[in-house]
Amino acid sequence: MNQPAPAPFVAALLAAPLPGSGVAWLDTLRREQLDAFAAAGLPDTRMEAWKYTALRALGQRRYVVGDARAASRAIDPAAFALPGVDGPRLVFVNGVFRADLSALDDLPAGLALQPLAQALRQDPEPLRFVLSRHEPERGDAFVRLNAALAADGVVLKVAAGAKIVAPVHLVFLGAPAEAELAWHLRHVIELGEGAELALVEHHVAGGEQQHLGTSVSDIALRDGAVLQHTLFQDAAVGSSLIRRSRLHLGAQAQARLHVLELGGALVRHELRAELAGDGARLDTRGVFMPRGRQHIDTQLAIRHQALNTASDSVWRGVADQRGRGVFRGAILVAPGADGSDANLGNKNLLLSGQAEIDTKPELEIYADEVKAAHGATVGQLDERSLFYLRSRGIPQAEARALLTTAFCRAVLDDLPNAALREHLAAQLAV
Repeated sequence: MNQPAPAPFVAALLAAPLPGSGVAWLDTLRREQLDAFAAAGLPDTRMEAWKYTALRALGQRRYVVGDARAASRAIDPAAFALPGVDGPRLVFVNGVFRADLSALDDLPAGLALQPLAQALRQDPEPLRFVLSRHEPERGDAFVRLNAALAADGVVLKVAAGAKIVAPVHLVFLGAPAEAELAWHLRHVIELGEGAELALVEHHVAGGEQQHLGTSVSDIALRDGAVLQHTLFQDAAVGSSLIRRSRLHLGAQAQARLHVLELGGALVRHELRAELAGDGARLDTRGVFMPRGRQHIDTQLAIRHQALNTASDSVWRGVADQRGRGVFRGAILVAPGADGSDANLGNKNLLLSGQAEIDTKPELEIYADEVKAAHGATVGQLDERSLFYLRSRGIPQAEARALLTTAFCRAVLDDLPNAALREHLAAQLAV
């Protein structure tokens, strides 16, 4: 029986050449992952993990893989400048590393930072294990695609005991091009025992475009390591961005994440965390703000696997006009993870009658002496507060912005970088 023709999206990507590495195991892996992607195709809404995010429109797009002119495109550095962030910097434009925009001279002691392509040329073997991870679920189509086509990305390692004070700035900029592009980046980040790192991940628009970007990050914190990770996504309003971040926390390790999802047309971020060592702790704070016809989907999955682990997650969603937000927050306390303490809350505002937010908290507990709580709400701005501000002469639009900013500001209150905190807070009122 004849097989149905693949969707235009799949067909276009299958026609693109795989990035050659000259490393036998990596080239084989890329071919296997592309074949697996082709066999499974794109996920659909019949799959629980994609229930609220339809990919029909994406499936009809034909993207060109890679940007041959990315290295020479004129980029204004002001496009990715952030207050309070002036340390080492790695910049990618349409998925291509730009040495001229990066800042890699005089790296602090204990920090190794380089593009993935360079690390693979120098010594690929240390990356073999992490890059060879398999994704058996059909819903992992974009992870498979990324494994097949990602030719570059970030390799960041902090030596045991090293404390990197100045934030490391990772910039992923989408610039206008002659065609709609697809680009794919793969990141490997490791903090040694007792290491500390402040990291800023920045997705930003360098102009209007409708590119597709995928990224997959593996972040490992060894025992006692501390990570402060700020993720600011303000991509072009027509672009699509699909990411997965995987965190692995060792004993007594701590990770604190602050996430702002503001840009893009179709945005999905899957954040998976394993608290694998005794006493590990994860705090996540996030805001997603779809407007116009934006669709922003956040999938948070936290797994407590060891004794006395803790997680605390506070998320806010604000949808306006015809924007749609999706939030799934899943906590699993595995057998043997006694003494775990897990809290997750998601509060949401709808600012128009056509906006929508779908929220789904989940909690599974298979251990003893556990404290856990989760909840979600969807509502509207408080009319009494709005009336109060209007009665003081504040125009309605400004009053709504003030109340919305106050609602979201809670996720930024414990961000230690004051200059960055104030800048991000200002973006909430835009």
